[in-house]
Amino acid sequence: MPMDSLTQDARLVLAQLDAVPDRAGFRLVLGIAGPPGSGKSTLAAHVTEMLNMRRPDSAVLLPMDGFHLDNVDLDRLGLRAIKGAPQTFDAAGFVALLSQARQAGQVIRYPVFDRNQDRALPDAGEIGETVDTLVVEGNYLLLPEGAWARIPALLDLSVMLRPSIKTLEARLLARWTGLGLSREEAEKRALGNDLPNAQRVLTDSTTADLTLPQA
Repeated sequence: MPMDSLTQDARLVLAQLDAVPDRAGFRLVLGIAGPPGSGKSTLAAHVTEMLNMRRPDSAVLLPMDGFHLDNVDLDRLGLRAIKGAPQTFDAAGFVALLSQARQAGQVIRYPVFDRNQDRALPDAGEIGETVDTLVVEGNYLLLPEGAWARIPALLDLSVMLRPSIKTLEARLLARWTGLGLSREEAEKRALGNDLPNAQRVLTDSTTADLTLPQA
């Protein structure tokens, strides 16, 4: 995502977030959804940084990716080949933590996914007592099925990024080759798994409060 587009999108998000009324006893929860390769993680990190520039330690980034099931569990369930699909996450655990994290003033630990190790690191992230805004990002925040369907009610503002499939394909191939995969392996990951998941997000997600179309 080019920096000028990133800054513009972040400002649009912040403008809408600023219009959301505070609720006593609750943190503000912003959800940024989008298919794999859409730039949602980059946008969420930038929005979090901008919020913390306004007021230090006021915002935390809470990624859905920390709730990937462990590879050993995926192997046991026969789901390793489609890692990244909705059923390969602990959606119920994510919803439970988000429900708890909305309560203001609590210190909460949460898992963070390490892409290089290909696993979630338990309790690697922390929501501090002073945090009043959670920036949540993930593919399936607006997917209306199973435990995922409970997430929109926990969001004060939802944002969806909708790049073209062509753009997503290029970004995903670059992601996997950048992680050391061969071109053949990268195409298998991107075309065989990531893009079907991306199409599912684009087709099945419910409408967000703010949609950011991209090339």
